[in-house]
Amino acid sequence: MATDIKDLIEPIAAQFRGLNGVHPGQWPLAPRILCGAGVVLGVLVLGYFGYWSGQFEEQDAGAAKELQLREEYRLKTAQAVNLEALVAQKAQVDQYVVRLEKQLPSKAEMAALLSDINQAGLGRGLQFELFKPGQVNVRDYYAELPIDIKVTGNYHDIGAFASDMANLPRIVTLNNMTLNTGRDGTLTLDAVAKTFRYLDSEEVAAQRKAAALKKKGGKP
Repeated sequence: MATDIKDLIEPIAAQFRGLNGVHPGQWPLAPRILCGAGVVLGVLVLGYFGYWSGQFEEQDAGAAKELQLREEYRLKTAQAVNLEALVAQKAQVDQYVVRLEKQLPSKAEMAALLSDINQAGLGRGLQFELFKPGQVNVRDYYAELPIDIKVTGNYHDIGAFASDMANLPRIVTLNNMTLNTGRDGTLTLDAVAKTFRYLDSEEVAAQRKAAALKKKGGKP
């Protein structure tokens, strides 16, 4: 068997001997086939790394972009189908915001609101020992005014006063409340009443300018 394989290979191997100095066109069949296969393989390798690899990358990028566009199309189609419901929902939100804004006084109305808070206490027979508005804190969309208060009276009147604060037409909250009992049995309420107002046009412009500066890193 080994002799048969050797006899089969020997003629092919003989074709590769004595090729030095011989023009490739005059080579025997086997060397020419092997050389041609090597040239084809080299062209394929160079073509892949020099041209086709970039084409494959573009194809992959295009496929990823197609998936992204399909997902965007699906989302926008869903939004378009639900457009009517979204418009109605936005209208409800706008109405809710308007109702909340109506509960916030303007800067000009703050004095009347402070008077309402004071009258609520006096109307319950409470004695104000302290009623001191603090520094206004301007937030993104509203301004907050803390008021240090100290009132003296009986338990039921102080409870009714706290209830009156919650039922004012404008938003007023009582914070940091402490109750102390005096020697005569009366109670003293120390608290911080906070009320809120919406910003006027100048304050809104100042807030937008500050936000823009912050976005730029504080640079004018």
